[in-house]
Amino acid sequence: MKVIGITGGVGAGKTEILKYIGKHYLCRIYLADEVAHQVKRRGTKCFDRLVSLLGEDVLGGDGEIDRQTMARQIFGDEALLEKVNAIVHPAVQAYLTDRRREAQQDGRTELFFVEAALLIEAGYQGWVDELWYVYAGEDVRRTRLQAGRGYDRERIDRIMGSQLSEEEFRRACDFVIDNSGELKDSFRQIDDKLEAFSWRD
Repeated sequence: MKVIGITGGVGAGKTEILKYIGKHYLCRIYLADEVAHQVKRRGTKCFDRLVSLLGEDVLGGDGEIDRQTMARQIFGDEALLEKVNAIVHPAVQAYLTDRRREAQQDGRTELFFVEAALLIEAGYQGWVDELWYVYAGEDVRRTRLQAGRGYDRERIDRIMGSQLSEEEFRRACDFVIDNSGELKDSFRQIDDKLEAFSWRD
């Protein structure tokens, strides 16, 4: 089983790439953002530590950690963000390590994918066999974010400014998918890369 990390800037199209891979290959796919939400649920150690750090004001009406409230608390506070990441990132990695072990034991999973915008910053290079970078030009990404998500220029500038540069992504990754054009071209790049693995219609 090959373990692959997928990363890339906002608006690069990682979701469409993973949808295609999930449909046509014998794989498991985990999105780090979704896993982070799972490990912060009430009843987990991560939940208890975050509430202890941030206070009960971070809880929503359902008793769970409210993501927007937490984001507002952290925004602009680098020291607090570091403390939160020091709680959440190890919990996410422990969860994924358990899932990876299960996938290795089931004998059916050929590819194990983990997707995160912050895969490199979170130190996953040694955890995966390969890192893939989903690339799209900045103009393409801006257009997608405005049309698809309704983001304004200021929000796009802020998000892009907080992420790694194209050069940093390329330097850290083993394989680049150019997703600037039509999806069929991106899918062809994936099929060429994964030709040794089982295909399913």
